[in-house]
Amino acid sequence: MSLVRKGSRRIVVDEIAYRWVVRRKPTYTQEQGCAMSYAVELEDARGAVLVVQTDHAHPLNFMGEPSKAVLPSDVERAIRLALAQGWAPEVPGAQFQLDLSAA
Repeated sequence: MSLVRKGSRRIVVDEIAYRWVVRRKPTYTQEQGCAMSYAVELEDARGAVLVVQTDHAHPLNFMGEPSKAVLPSDVERAIRLALAQGWAPEVPGAQFQLDLSAA
């Protein structure tokens, strides 16, 4: 799986370029107030995608749960944490799940 370039944002961590995106339209569970997630991958190589579960709701949830924007500093922190936990973004494979909802 690779991310759509349109709507994704670029971030450089330790001189390596990544692209990340928050889904514009919430999933059914995100509409119900469940935690929002976003995806990260290497900019030029197609390897394993990092999926980060946040601790806040999607802005378009129907339940009125509080939400906040995902900042580039949040994405950088998640990338560093995922790399420390074994995410290999250059190796094709299954999504790497990082749950920050309890962090």
